[in-house]
Parts: sequence; structure tokens; C-alpha cells
Amino acid sequence: MNATPLAIPEVILFEPTVFGDGRGFFYESFNQKVFEEAVSSSVTFVQDNHSSSSQGVLRGLHYQIQQPQGKLVRVIAGEVLDVAVDLRRHAPTFGQWVSARLSASNRHQLWIPAGFAHGFIVLSEKAEFLYKTTDYYAPQYERSLAWDDPHLGIDWQFEGTPILSSKDQAAKRWSEAEVFDL
Repeated sequence: MNATPLAIPEVILFEPTVFGDGRGFFYESFNQKVFEEAVSSSVTFVQDNHSSSSQGVLRGLHYQIQQPQGKLVRVIAGEVLDVAVDLRRHAPTFGQWVSARLSASNRHQLWIPAGFAHGFIVLSEKAEFLYKTTDYYAPQYERSLAWDDPHLGIDWQFEGTPILSSKDQAAKRWSEAEVFDL
């Protein structure tokens, strides 16, 4: 498995080695030892989540201000643009974002550590999205950052108006967002 840090080096793109033939394919989708070597820390995942969404659905940008979650994300059907925004006040990349296309065909995974807001938009007709988290979902601490905030200027690589939940329609602007002192 190849692990490549993105422009924000704590966010890491994982590309598995896929073995395929006429019968189909096989690849190792997770290996604790390889993962921890790549992220340079010990990580325990406590929850797995699975979502299905239609084209144009934008989920995010979400984070938990307490019980922050690191996330290892991947797509098993379709394609998404996945985005991470650095909310760590003292980080040199504070307020910056990175993105990666994740799809069933490229089988890439993205590690987003605690201290980041996370979101994705579905680029294909449908997508199924899986992610492991390092802490449990705590709705009382969940926050949403506006996907279209001009301060961030995220290029979602999508034409048209995204489909948002009511929670994401009411998301805070960058200037109002709670951030981390990590």
C-alpha cells in the first residue's frame, strides 16, 4: 500500500496494491501496522459508518468540537470529491483545505486526522461511502462549516447546486466557526 501525504501533510492518501485477474480482484483494504507507520502514531478505530448518496449530495463540512474524530474514508461504489479543512488554530496550514477523488475504481482511501472538518460531494450517479472513526459520534458536539464559504474557496469540482441537509444549510461561516487548539 502506498501512502502519500497531501499538501497538508497530516492528511494522507492511501493507494492499495490491487491483484486482479479474470476472476475479479483482491486487495488489502486496511492493515493496522502499515497505517500507523504512515500516520506516525498509534490509532484505534471505534466505529465504522456507511452512507449511500445520490449525485450532487454534499455532506459536510462536519467535525466534532469535543471528542474529535479522525476518519479513514473510502468509496465502494461510485465517485466522490472528498475534502478536509484544517481547523487546528496553531497549525501552519490552519484554514487551508485539500481534496482527493475517491472512487470504487481507484480504491483510494483518505486519512483525515482529528482537528479537521470533513465533507464530500457525490460526482457519480450514486456513491457508497465507508469510514472508520477514532471516536464515537457525539451529536451534541457536532458542528458544520459552510461548504461554500468564500474564505475557504473550496473547488468542489461540481457544476450546479449541491443537495444539502437542513443541518448543512445552516452551517456556520469560517468567521463564526469553532476551531481546535490542538
